[in-house]
Amino acid sequence: MTAALEYCNEIWNKRYFWSSLVWVDLRRRYRRSWLGIGWSLMHPIIMTVVFCSVFCQLFGQDVRDYAPFVLSGLAFWNFISGVTGDGCQSFYASEHYIRQHPAPLAIYPLRTTLGMGLHFLMALCVLLVMVWAIRGPSNLATLWALVPALALLFMMGWSVAICLGVVNVVFPDMQHLVQVGLQVLFYTTPVFYSAKLLEGHGVDWLVRWNPLAAALDLIRDPILNARLPSAHAWGVAGLATMILGTIAAWILSRVERRLIFHL
Repeated sequence: MTAALEYCNEIWNKRYFWSSLVWVDLRRRYRRSWLGIGWSLMHPIIMTVVFCSVFCQLFGQDVRDYAPFVLSGLAFWNFISGVTGDGCQSFYASEHYIRQHPAPLAIYPLRTTLGMGLHFLMALCVLLVMVWAIRGPSNLATLWALVPALALLFMMGWSVAICLGVVNVVFPDMQHLVQVGLQVLFYTTPVFYSAKLLEGHGVDWLVRWNPLAAALDLIRDPILNARLPSAHAWGVAGLATMILGTIAAWILSRVERRLIFHL
């Protein structure tokens, strides 16, 4: 426990370093761009329009209910796919820093997670504006639940980025397997369809015990339904985050000093 606290303290002491890396990434990505970081919102917004055009009638949904539902799912999924895809490359992308600057390796997946988290927060702001424009600010009493939910989601994303980043250095094919896995998870997570559609078909367990579905409920319930997330959602998402965090810590303890030889 003492070693873990010292490690976290070392990461905090390097906060000016990793915050600068995040800023550099954002500047590089949107350099000379007219909309700048606003481009990160274009994908979920455009895809929301597409999904609403195709699935509103198919699912029998009112566009005023379905548009915020889809936007929340796509914003969440962009964060998950970002931390997994970019997480695989987090150590390769930071190789020159790893070779020249002694710092905890967890900083580099943190860099990826913070960047994707900023885009996710911007999308949530757009979602809130949409919900308030359609239904009014009826969810103000439950928005506080987003604070622990976002913290939990951040820790989940950071843990995933650490695990995949290390494994991809040792087994470079991991990044391709991740893309396949993301496609499977996309359709087993209620990003664009309601979990109720699976009830009575014998496959509702795919959503009920899916940690990503539970994490998505932690975001959707306070914003869209003006209610606090269920204990089941907290339990599934929290347990998954705890397991992922333990695995990430164990992996780092094993390869912290040897990973550089694989880069």
